Amino acid sequence: MGNAPGFPASKPNTVAENNPRTVPTSSFEKLSGEELEAHMGVFRYGAFDLTDAVRPSYDLQVVPKQGFRHDSYLDPKTNTEVPVIMAAASRERLFELFMDLIDCLGTEVDVVLETSHHGDSGEHDDRYRECIDVPVLKSILYDHEDLLVNDGCTGIAILNPTKQQEIQFDEHKMLLCYGYPLEKFEKVLIEHDVYPDEAIRFISEAEHVHSSTDAMSREFERLQTALGIDDGFENDGYSEAR
Repeated sequence: MGNAPGFPASKPNTVAENNPRTVPTSSFEKLSGEELEAHMGVFRYGAFDLTDAVRPSYDLQVVPKQGFRHDSYLDPKTNTEVPVIMAAASRERLFELFMDLIDCLGTEVDVVLETSHHGDSGEHDDRYRECIDVPVLKSILYDHEDLLVNDGCTGIAILNPTKQQEIQFDEHKMLLCYGYPLEKFEKVLIEHDVYPDEAIRFISEAEHVHSSTDAMSREFERLQTALGIDDGFENDGYSEAR
């Protein structure tokens, strides 16, 4: 996933992921086709609605819920800790929350698109665009809201290298905010009724399954074109960790 120099490329805690394009394992391995289809059709857990992008394990090792917690990332290059907010929001407020968080980064940002549409087991490619005005970026993202919210093989990161801050809207449809100060991010989250819960666990921290379609893959290419990103271009100063 995208990152400003020294920032992690994905969530602080990495976990094994199940890709629906491969043979299911663990809690999915003994399911019939009908049982799997029924599980994939469940999107509401209490007051929390999932997008179409991802589903929890069949045995619900983590029950999805709304909230955020604080974490940190140890930068291996500088041996310093970078503060992180990890957040989950219900579907009806998720995209507008992401758009409001972008405003915390300033008026000009860099963008990294992440795709795992063509990976056999979850591998992904990153495509980088430098220096785009935030109003222009947000207009483009609104045009591709369905892809960003509902595709389990698309992620995006918005970063300001000068501020050393980043917002990630990842393939799990989690929101991750990196870099001092965190107060602006916290304020926006609370304004959207996403409150601190330091004991919260996220769907990405246990077995889960991603969902995508060929149509979503084509839509990703259209988003990439709209952002003016060359296919497969990677920024030399950008490192990835999964």
